Amino acid sequence: MNLLSEPRTSLRLVISVGFALALGGCPREPPPPSWLEATPTSAATAPVRQVNRPAPPFESCEKTPVNELIRVDQFGYRSAARKVAVLSDPAEGWNAAQELSPGPVYEVRAWADGKRVFTGAPAAWNGGALQKSSGDRGYWFDFSAVRTEGSYCIVDRDGGFRSHRFDVKPSVYRDVLKAAVKVFYFQRANVPKEKPYACVGGKCWTAAADYVGPGQDKQARSVKDRGNPATARDLSGGWWDAGDPNKYVTFTSSPVHQLLTAYTERPQVFGDDYNIPESGNGLPDLLDELKVELEWLKKMQPADLNGGVLPKVGNVDYGDPRPELSRFQRFYYPQPCSSATIVAAGLFAHAALVLRDIPSQKAYAEELLQRAKRAFSHFQGAPKRNDCDDGSIKAGDSDKELPQQEQASVVAAIYLFALTGEAPYAEHIAKTYGATRPMKEDGWSAYDPEQGEALLQYAALPNADAAIKATILERKGSQAHGLDMYGMKPDLDLYRAFMRDWTYHWGHNMVRANVGNTNYEVVDLVKRGLLKQEDTATYRDRAEGILQWFHGVNPLGLVYLTNMRAYGAEKSLNQIFHIWFRDGDADFDDASKSRLGPAPGYVPGGPNPQYCQNQNPAEHHCASSALRKQPPQKTYLDFNTAWEPQLEYDRSWELTEPAIYYQASYVMLVSKFVE
Repeated sequence: MNLLSEPRTSLRLVISVGFALALGGCPREPPPPSWLEATPTSAATAPVRQVNRPAPPFESCEKTPVNELIRVDQFGYRSAARKVAVLSDPAEGWNAAQELSPGPVYEVRAWADGKRVFTGAPAAWNGGALQKSSGDRGYWFDFSAVRTEGSYCIVDRDGGFRSHRFDVKPSVYRDVLKAAVKVFYFQRANVPKEKPYACVGGKCWTAAADYVGPGQDKQARSVKDRGNPATARDLSGGWWDAGDPNKYVTFTSSPVHQLLTAYTERPQVFGDDYNIPESGNGLPDLLDELKVELEWLKKMQPADLNGGVLPKVGNVDYGDPRPELSRFQRFYYPQPCSSATIVAAGLFAHAALVLRDIPSQKAYAEELLQRAKRAFSHFQGAPKRNDCDDGSIKAGDSDKELPQQEQASVVAAIYLFALTGEAPYAEHIAKTYGATRPMKEDGWSAYDPEQGEALLQYAALPNADAAIKATILERKGSQAHGLDMYGMKPDLDLYRAFMRDWTYHWGHNMVRANVGNTNYEVVDLVKRGLLKQEDTATYRDRAEGILQWFHGVNPLGLVYLTNMRAYGAEKSLNQIFHIWFRDGDADFDDASKSRLGPAPGYVPGGPNPQYCQNQNPAEHHCASSALRKQPPQKTYLDFNTAWEPQLEYDRSWELTEPAIYYQASYVMLVSKFVE
């Protein structure tokens, strides 16, 4: 069975309705679809091209009205990048009433002095065809010839309107990468967010330490013996998993592996200056942030469990206030779980492999290696279970099915073999690598990306089994040649970022970023001599097109990151579903209305046509909302309402909740284009 042909339900689609209740109760209506309608800088208010009325003479970019239907990367473009603005002419969905009929001449103008630097003609996409997943027709304006560093706008000469401002420079995404990595600092559990580290520009997202009172994370108790203080363990630290404050070992698998791989691939782009408490200590801040999570994972493997790992820490009740105000007790499942144990084995081993080459981290890497060995041994000797999490600790199910645990064991064995070269790990790889998703399905690293990344890590080892290496690389190469998810295929998507329709589900943005990542894997493999390809540009363009989709070249013209105006995005997200940045909070609710809004750089789940699909319309109004009638790429709203069944839009966690796994996939993607 091709599992990639069906939406993944294990992407944490089981986030509980109860968590919605935890944030519910606010009577304020969420922003309706009017957030896409006319604003002072929206396409609806920009002048439409008048055939019989000449546009006023161009004065400057700043004085020319914006037409948001000229979709550009709102941060900008690398000097060497393919640069294509998409001129969107909506036909279906939220913005179907808007229209763009481009003039015959488009210009790129310098922002500073208005100087014309490039002139060209828009070309109709696919002969004027309707692109189904967006509900739009449109045009492409290719200005790749503009390579000189600077700030620019695109101008419709006859229409008298322009695009958003954007930059062209080699380092255009460097600060964006910093903001995306900084999100993990804001997700840190049990520590205060303090000045200056919580500040961006003149705004500071400060908060007191959360869940550090009696019976909380430093004294978490067994959920099976809640009244017994003798069960208390210090399980503090790490990251909140998503918009909720719970912590799951199994859910750390893809984010920790991806961030470690991102660093390994491009260590030079990750600096020691991200303004976190550890900045300036000589270790790249991404690794400092990973060590925060690793320190928590170590606590989840207490010495008395003989290598076994506890699966989860969290709340048993709903209705939690903002994290630093909560007095809820925190609990853990007392028995080690095979799923958590084998995931931790892989994470410890991978981190040890990365850190052992840094002189200051050698001892730490050795400790992680020994922990990985003990966890792997415990997994092999203990019963395999997929029922450790009975749901009494909220909200996601931290179990993995037994086939998924076998796949995780391949990942762990690969990194342990890379570290030790020992035969038992090689034998385990040989017996089980064929069970991994990349060897059975056609998505490679689109889902469970750590598996595909580990297989490619193995194929690059000098002591890898030659036959296994050849099989892995042949499989990757054949997919890269034969699947529509690989390479730039202009006829498939007006927005130059094609995704199969069934990938539009809860957590879509993670899958999208990973399709970009798995395309760029081909570029890297060719550079390393592991794959033979004549044309790597098509895979690079494919990955960069997906990145540009995140940055505004999409049917809604949104930057799918929160609160990025300070970084140059004029239409980034104002709201997310998050226990800190919650609906109705005067400080953190909405970047356009509250004192601060959410912290910058969070990636939400993204468009989801399955929003509210299993609800009874008579009981839950979202089931008959306009959102459910949108083309797949437009099934998104910028809101954060929780459980409000009488409103047309609630259950925002299905669209706008962030998660550490969404974040890591985007961090990996943007890091590939930081120079």
